[in-house]
Amino acid sequence: MRVRREFDKLNRRQFLRQASVAAAGASAASLAGAGLLPGVPQIASAAKQVAETGPSAWPSFRNGNQLRGIAGSSLPDSLELLWKVPVDDGVTATAAIVGDRVYAGTFGGELICFDRKTGERIWTYFSAEKKKPNDFIPGFQSSPTVTGDLVVIGDEDGIFHAVDRATGKQRWKYETFAEVISSAVVVGERIVFGSYDSTLYCLNAADGKELWKFETADRINGSPAVSGNITFVTGCDTHLRAINIDTGKEEFDMPLERFLIASPAVFDGMLYVGSHESEFLAIEIAKQEIVWLFKNEKSELPIHSSAAVTNEVIVFGGQDKQLHCLDRKTGKEKWAFSTRGQINSSPVIVDGDRVYVGSNDGNLYEVGLTDGKQRWKEKLGRAVSASPAVGEGCLVIGAEGTEGEIYCFGAK
Repeated sequence: MRVRREFDKLNRRQFLRQASVAAAGASAASLAGAGLLPGVPQIASAAKQVAETGPSAWPSFRNGNQLRGIAGSSLPDSLELLWKVPVDDGVTATAAIVGDRVYAGTFGGELICFDRKTGERIWTYFSAEKKKPNDFIPGFQSSPTVTGDLVVIGDEDGIFHAVDRATGKQRWKYETFAEVISSAVVVGERIVFGSYDSTLYCLNAADGKELWKFETADRINGSPAVSGNITFVTGCDTHLRAINIDTGKEEFDMPLERFLIASPAVFDGMLYVGSHESEFLAIEIAKQEIVWLFKNEKSELPIHSSAAVTNEVIVFGGQDKQLHCLDRKTGKEKWAFSTRGQINSSPVIVDGDRVYVGSNDGNLYEVGLTDGKQRWKEKLGRAVSASPAVGEGCLVIGAEGTEGEIYCFGAK
């Protein structure tokens, strides 16, 4: 039986302590060989994951291991509410959409599989046994990741669950030593995720066996991004680390001197991530250099939203209540869209020119990518820190609160 170490439970939006560790170098040549320079495609196992779930699906937190937040599915010109379902304690994480099913974790400790067309429950998996209906069980703040036959997700008690996608029955579970908010990435037969116990884990998808683990110097909040056979992890130790997925060895350690709550996005040899210190960074991976830095001079509020990245622009939200759009090459702001609440939700880009994002003002917004103008909004009634999932022609998102709800929008 494993004995838990003691860790203070902190909310993901709180300021977290700084830790210092030594830096290690890596050559541009080794990174080029890992597929981290422009023009190098994702490895074949990532393509296998797409094939298993379908090109129009949304199988994971940011719809792909590079965490770019780009939908592979279109949406109808006019969105209508298809269904909404009440859930205990609300939703703070992104849903997954694969085929005719929607998978969502709730803060009340339920992982629910819905019929995408009707919202009817197909199965419900609980993070722990409930002997009485009102028993507390650990909540899910991690987003589900769907593979060919599994749904994998971590809970706030540090347990990582693998659930049979068809039946909702547990296949296996793995115990970490603290809360898991990080969502998992799947690379071939390997599952990679971080924990508040300051460790990045790699497990075998078939049986949950630990393949390797890598200890950082503080809590890991965001989900790891992947390019080639390298995964990138950021967190409260203020460092960017590149870890070889095959070996679990560190390729480089880049001190950033900033707390990082958001998950990074990787594209075209660059890594993009916002910081708790209200800065957004563009990092050239091969050189381990910050190419540009954006900061809203009128605000000192954190950025916990993960970015959506296209070839031309980067879009992310901030606790300054604004959705920002930057030129990807220069970091210059193209536009900013204001809401009445913090934006911790991570935006999604659909059909090349439509951006969807939630806000703590209780609204779900559609904004034009080219001009930053509001095109549509829907009042969900509660804070919306969850990010939209867009797949199979519909948009699914959850709202917070003791009487939260999951919404599905599309065309009737």
